[in-house]
Amino acid sequence: MSAGAPAVQWQDRLGLGEGIRAVGGRVVLVDILTGRLLSGPADRTAPLTELARLTEPLGAVAPVHGRPGHWIAAAGTGICLIGPDGRPEWLDRPEDGAATPMRMNDATADPLGRFWAGSMAYDAEEGAGSLYRVGHDGTVIRVLDGLTVPNGPAFGADGTVMYLADSAKGVIRRYPVDPDSGLPGAPDTFAVLDRGSPDGMTVDAEGALWTAVWGTGTVRRYRADGTLDRQIRLPAVQPAGLCLDGDTLYVTSARHGLAAPGPLDGAVFAVRVGVPGLPTAPYRPESSA
Repeated sequence: MSAGAPAVQWQDRLGLGEGIRAVGGRVVLVDILTGRLLSGPADRTAPLTELARLTEPLGAVAPVHGRPGHWIAAAGTGICLIGPDGRPEWLDRPEDGAATPMRMNDATADPLGRFWAGSMAYDAEEGAGSLYRVGHDGTVIRVLDGLTVPNGPAFGADGTVMYLADSAKGVIRRYPVDPDSGLPGAPDTFAVLDRGSPDGMTVDAEGALWTAVWGTGTVRRYRADGTLDRQIRLPAVQPAGLCLDGDTLYVTSARHGLAAPGPLDGAVFAVRVGVPGLPTAPYRPESSA
């Protein structure tokens, strides 16, 4: 991989590749609509390895602290735990029975070990989505509503700042988060995109925010003050998820919704960016919090 040049990783072309994370020396990601949790092998020319396959959409996962091979996941209409056998153990399904058919979308754990997951309507109905938070005791509560297509969230190093995109509206908002209650406060508008949709996000060690911009074939880096710092172009129209592993940025993309996908739509890319990321936070249940 040449420094500064995006390179294709692995053989797969994903339908809706998102939720990519650097965990324990490897990269894990999901193909949302096929319900697959995947891992990238060291051989970058090999296919991705399937870790689990659910019978419903799988939005994103986080590792569970102290339990190798265990994950907490935003999936279907709720939140579940996935063990090494790949079977889901449901904590809650808060979107069951909603007036509009719903699914979970992007999710992440914060540096204090709580898990945050967004939901959206299959038809992206305006305002139908919510943001949920899973506490250390496994209780799932709704902390924000009125969202359309929530993506992220992404957290600063101490967990007191949360970035959340509403992709359908082209906006990224920044929320203060009370470290004790785990509740978000009133947001400010961090960035408004003039084209494309902000999708997956991550914060780097300098406090800057990276976001994949769906529909534009680009990734953007914003400084902590909201100014655009740089833009990376990719040979795929719909970049969707991203993460930093050291100073290597990994970006997923999607073929879903394209009438005539190109040969690299749905691929996973890697590019060295010269700025390291923050460690991937695990979910910390009470027994290990």
